[in-house]
Amino acid sequence: MKPMMKRIWWEQIKAVVRLEMKKTFFAKRGLWIYVVAALPVMLFIAFAMATSHQQAGRASIARQSERPLNHQDLLAVKPGMTNQEVISVLGKPPVSFQWTENRPAETEKAPSIEVLHEDYHYSDGQNDLFVDLVGGKVEQINIQQGNNLGQDSVMFAGVFQFFFLRLAVFFGCLGIFMNLFRGEILDRSLHFYFLAPIRREVLMAGKFLAGLLATCTIFVTSEILQTVAFLWHFSPSGRDLYLYHNHGLEHAAIYVGVTLLACVGYGAFFLVAGMLFRNPIIPAAAILIWEGINPFLPTVLKQFSVIYYLKSLCPVAIPTPPGMPPLMALLISTSDPVAAPIAVLGILVVALAALYVSSLQVRRMEINYTTE
Repeated sequence: MKPMMKRIWWEQIKAVVRLEMKKTFFAKRGLWIYVVAALPVMLFIAFAMATSHQQAGRASIARQSERPLNHQDLLAVKPGMTNQEVISVLGKPPVSFQWTENRPAETEKAPSIEVLHEDYHYSDGQNDLFVDLVGGKVEQINIQQGNNLGQDSVMFAGVFQFFFLRLAVFFGCLGIFMNLFRGEILDRSLHFYFLAPIRREVLMAGKFLAGLLATCTIFVTSEILQTVAFLWHFSPSGRDLYLYHNHGLEHAAIYVGVTLLACVGYGAFFLVAGMLFRNPIIPAAAILIWEGINPFLPTVLKQFSVIYYLKSLCPVAIPTPPGMPPLMALLISTSDPVAAPIAVLGILVVALAALYVSSLQVRRMEINYTTE
């Protein structure tokens, strides 16, 4: 009897998933989720376009130089060198600018002093050198590096942790999972499910799986597109270096896995919140605040959140710049990280606990459209 019942329940779950998928993917009240998922993709596309434009500018300046330059040539310029010494090392500057400053004399009767300022711009095709000369001598040097795999990886990790996970996935799961039951009540259609010969726990499981498939599809696709847009501005050799020698493929796979776990954790939270609360703003604000203050909580309380485990799974740690306020440094740092197996297990346990509460709540759930 039990295998037969399990088979029936599984068939019912699949039927609920099929019914829910179209409503979940194409619900008018959920179209904004696609916009949220697309925002980080657009951010990396804009970054790639700006970086490609800068690379084209560097290449153009490098072609205008009297001779090919490399990074060591740019480092050879030192403060105190004369303009002739700079030109002897790097050649005539492809881009230069001059202006005269009238400085007041030491005494009132003496005439003002004219000081010549010169700005030289060199490039080796990858890096820029800006030389500021005052009175014919180098006063300031500024080297701007081009593509830096380490810095770009940290930038990608920052966008993933602080924008994609905390905002895009968070609010996307809120919009989908809280409407699984609340949306039916607002549309006055939940009674059709409750009148059908199906256990309410089975109905809840089917709705949760439908929401999980939708969020995973939307946000995993977004994450893959982000990676593609992020790699767009790299040269083929730089792309191969990042993917196959700097653990780029491994990091991309981990980011996809973290995205899946985020959908599981936040989805379970918002499913139970949609059953317990009529107004979604209150639980959403409470969960958002709880996830935001997680770094400042005691270790025991940190374990009752999703972001605590997700940050431990992220492959790239975000460094703390020197001089940053302690509170901001604590927010950025991954304090008390846990091992990857424990982090995955922690998210699954938290999600299962939330789903268990949902199964209890759905049994007692009563429909009263007049109060909505």
